Amino acid sequence: MLTPAVVTLLVALGAVILFVTEWLSVDLIAMLIVVALVVGGVITPQEGLAGFSNDATLTVAFMFVLSAALLKTGALQQVAGSMSARFRRRPKKAMFLLILTVAFASAFINNTPVVAVFIPVVTRIAATAKIKASKLLIPLSFASIFGGICTLIGTSTNILVSGVAITHGLEGFDMFTITPIGLVLLGIGAIYLTYLGPRLLPNRSGDDSLEEKFALHDYLAEIVILDHPDLAGKRIMDSPLVRELEMDIMEVRRGEQSFLLPPGDFSLVKGDTLKVRCDRKKILNLKDWVRLVDNTGSVQVMGTGLERDNSSLVEMVVTPNSEFVGKNLREVDFRRSFRAVPLAIRQREETLHEHLYRLPLTPGDVILAEVKSHYLSELQHIEQQQDSPFILLSSDAITDFNRGRFYFVSALILAVIALATTGLLPISIAALMGVCVLVLGKAVNMNEAYESIDWKIVFLLAGALSLGRAMSNSGLDDAIASLLTGNIYQWGPFALVAALYLATNLLTEVMSNNATAALLAPVAIAAAEQVGIDPLPLLVTVAVGASASFMTPVGYQTNAMVYSAGRYRFLDFTRIGAPLSLIFWVVTTLAVPFLFGLV
Repeated sequence: MLTPAVVTLLVALGAVILFVTEWLSVDLIAMLIVVALVVGGVITPQEGLAGFSNDATLTVAFMFVLSAALLKTGALQQVAGSMSARFRRRPKKAMFLLILTVAFASAFINNTPVVAVFIPVVTRIAATAKIKASKLLIPLSFASIFGGICTLIGTSTNILVSGVAITHGLEGFDMFTITPIGLVLLGIGAIYLTYLGPRLLPNRSGDDSLEEKFALHDYLAEIVILDHPDLAGKRIMDSPLVRELEMDIMEVRRGEQSFLLPPGDFSLVKGDTLKVRCDRKKILNLKDWVRLVDNTGSVQVMGTGLERDNSSLVEMVVTPNSEFVGKNLREVDFRRSFRAVPLAIRQREETLHEHLYRLPLTPGDVILAEVKSHYLSELQHIEQQQDSPFILLSSDAITDFNRGRFYFVSALILAVIALATTGLLPISIAALMGVCVLVLGKAVNMNEAYESIDWKIVFLLAGALSLGRAMSNSGLDDAIASLLTGNIYQWGPFALVAALYLATNLLTEVMSNNATAALLAPVAIAAAEQVGIDPLPLLVTVAVGASASFMTPVGYQTNAMVYSAGRYRFLDFTRIGAPLSLIFWVVTTLAVPFLFGLV
């Protein structure tokens, strides 16, 4: 018979494996955690479902709506768009200002949409100021992490740790509990990125045209249909070009007419010129393949077809919360839904051209697609939505700045913060009131409110809170805490903070930061109880360590977003992130005991 502690440990290890391997989406993993713990008898059904009604979960959901309303005003793009001239004149000062701007925004808005807004803006800044985008995009991601650490609502991790404390009968964080250490780390991080970052970041060229960057010349061609019974008069879906050679027909030109992205029942006729994409070997051997059927040479290979003016190439970065994640392009009906033909996908460090419709997509993947030029505005509209499945890198989508709405939404967010800080209302109720006022003031409608919530994070938080409850019910938190307090606390509180931060930070580099916080926050509380100290410093340590993920592109969702956009390699993050992680470890170890009364 397995004990509750063993069941909890097995569930936790299974969750770690699933988070690391990304075999399943994080929300499904969270639900499986709840089911396994209830079926295993570690928590009751009521405790398993309690995470969905927890203040932390509800606060995060409501804050997504407030963030979406502020982004809808166009304020961030207005601020960011004014920075190009600064980078041309004084790049170091401009870098420092960019970091502070992104950090300030991320302290009060969820950092994922902040980074989504800034990625295309920073890319344009780099092009205008003649700076490589690779010098700016990692600092953008890191700055959003710095800002998120500074306040309770800056990141869902802080809200989660506060929620775990409350479920254990302790006082949770107030709005600015974590601010002292957050500001210290922000200052140090900003100086590090401004003065050491340029030396450690790659100077990777991003100036190539899109077709050169993705090596498209080897995979695109124009072919002319000659008189052949297997080609002329056939529907596209029945043509051997599609059925046997797996070609993607992007355009058919017939005399003066042009048919972009023709449907499958479109009939080809003699003399049609087709722009097609397929793998390189099939294009090179196209004439030979036809000659095996008929020696008339029914297909003629021409140029690449990239010179047409009635279509555009765009780069689309898959966001962490995208409906694309875990699916392939066929499953999301990419061609019909977005009027686009995929030409290549850059996944991590590899550019892929073949079997694009079968490739499962991951956060940070870049899809190069050809779209009808007149449809670009619709893609830009989709991109500006809170739950957009992609970010457009190679377009100029700008939201018009609505000054009146900006003042209204900003005042409302300040009111929510004030009510929560003064204790007049719990943060969850204050945020809910803010959402209601937004809808009544027509800053957002109810559909936009629902769509703005990242439901994956909501489910992840609910499951993580259940795991935290299981740690306490089973006594596993006490067992792990005993290892810390028995062998480490004898060296003093600094050693305990150092060990707890290191364990949290290393674990968050390979799995969800929220799941890491849920695992170790109960351990921090148990360790504090065992040695008779205030648990607040240790909870702050867990919150900081879980968010400060710099060494890998997969440890934090904003890192995944800039990974492909900046054409980075995995070790680029390690090169700049490992020293920064070491600095944050040392500073947190020395500062937390002093700032939070541990010594």
